[in-house]
Amino acid sequence: MRHILIFLTFTMLSGASAVAQQMDHSHMQGMNHGAMMGMPGIPTEPGQSAFAAIQEIVGILERDAATDWTKVNIDALRQHLIDMDNVTLRATTTAHEENGSLRFSATGEGAVRQSIRRMLTAHAAAMNGAGGMQFTARETADGADLTVTATDPGQLVKFRALGLVGVLAFGMHHQMHHIMIARGQAPHG
Repeated sequence: MRHILIFLTFTMLSGASAVAQQMDHSHMQGMNHGAMMGMPGIPTEPGQSAFAAIQEIVGILERDAATDWTKVNIDALRQHLIDMDNVTLRATTTAHEENGSLRFSATGEGAVRQSIRRMLTAHAAAMNGAGGMQFTARETADGADLTVTATDPGQLVKFRALGLVGVLAFGMHHQMHHIMIARGQAPHG
């Protein structure tokens, strides 16, 4: 009896799998997306991190009755996420310790260079003074420098270990920036 149950279960699952494999996107057009989310085997990840960040923000905006849709600017958030991607994945970075400060240099070409400049300048403006540290940025011919000065030498040890991208990611301030950008607010000043 047990073998029959296993065989029947396997047969049913194989049939469901075959049906799911044959279903293309055109069959899903008439389906209720809310109902689809509860179906077993439907992925929950949207497939790309920038898209996922935007999807999360859109959901927050939709659930907030106070959202002023005349000010919402999802494309500005998209551009910011492109900058984050360029700096994280395409910039060349180095670190130099100078007189109790740590200077991160980031370089790149074309769009990457412009992303570096926007990200480092915005980060310095947003984080300057946080935790007793001074953040300054200056544009260079090939990108920008971000200098961190801390009264506690242990902070510099930590930031040297984190590297530029780790310093940019330090703390949980990006999420607030993202919702502010999407709402059409100026998060960096």
